[in-house]
Amino acid sequence: MIKIALLVRLEAKPGKEQEVADFLKSGLPLVEDEPDTLTWYGIKLGPSTFGIFDTFPHDEGRKAHLAGKVAEALMKNAPHLLASDPVIEFAEVLGVKTLKERS
Repeated sequence: MIKIALLVRLEAKPGKEQEVADFLKSGLPLVEDEPDTLTWYGIKLGPSTFGIFDTFPHDEGRKAHLAGKVAEALMKNAPHLLASDPVIEFAEVLGVKTLKERS
């Protein structure tokens, strides 16, 4: 059950917008092996503003994700790609609607 989330805000350096978008697209395979990362979204909020939104069943899953491959790659590439440090917000999920299988 989805209970908690992370919202990570990323501001690309001028001229690095496409590289940040490509980085986010490449992040999906890195979270496939994280059983407690229930959903993961790489998002674009504006011309140079991007984000990651992901959800977890419990805090242990969120902590594991923060110590995982995407976080490691983000911190490694942040000085080259980002205008400022990523802003990481811890969130509590209050309601969820997901797709149901259709027969």
